[in-house]
Amino acid sequence: MVRLSKIYTKTGDTGETMLGSGETVPKHDLRVEAYGAVDEANAALGLAIAHLPSSIDAGLREVMELAQHDLFDCGADLCVPIGEGEAEGEKLRVERRQVERLERLIDRYNEPLGALKSFVLPGGSVASAHLHVARTVVRRSERIVALLLEQQADETNPTVMVYLNRLSDLLFVLARRANDDGARDVLWEPGKSRGDAGAG
Repeated sequence: MVRLSKIYTKTGDTGETMLGSGETVPKHDLRVEAYGAVDEANAALGLAIAHLPSSIDAGLREVMELAQHDLFDCGADLCVPIGEGEAEGEKLRVERRQVERLERLIDRYNEPLGALKSFVLPGGSVASAHLHVARTVVRRSERIVALLLEQQADETNPTVMVYLNRLSDLLFVLARRANDDGARDVLWEPGKSRGDAGAG
């Protein structure tokens, strides 16, 4: 059980922070950037949950809240570099079964949605717009983790990136569900404004 008894420690006042391994690194360290981006994604998802209408399927809200727990798992995983000789189960690591659960959810929630004929513009309902914001923040965290994997492959769990990739897909599907199962989706019309001489 995590216990937090003091909120400020002043240890970061010099521009450094401590990883879960006890190693001190600059706050701009790539690993810190990676789990910081995951934290932002979690906050964006929390905002999306707060804007879900009361009429939304309770199961959908539960799915999103569970994803928040998973994102904390991702952050905890990234915060502790994989050490040489680390035994399986010794540290909290994101597992393949968490990815597989997302894949099942994507299939379940996408099944009743109509096929898309173009890309969806972020928006529609307030809840859908917030889900799209959360999706793009997850995508950004995924890109940072990809760079971390490139630079510190032996110390980084690749399943974290896979999880983030699937979560962004799930959030896209849930954004459509929050748009009355896609009925309120606004589709991209390539070059729409180019022929409108009266605009602006």
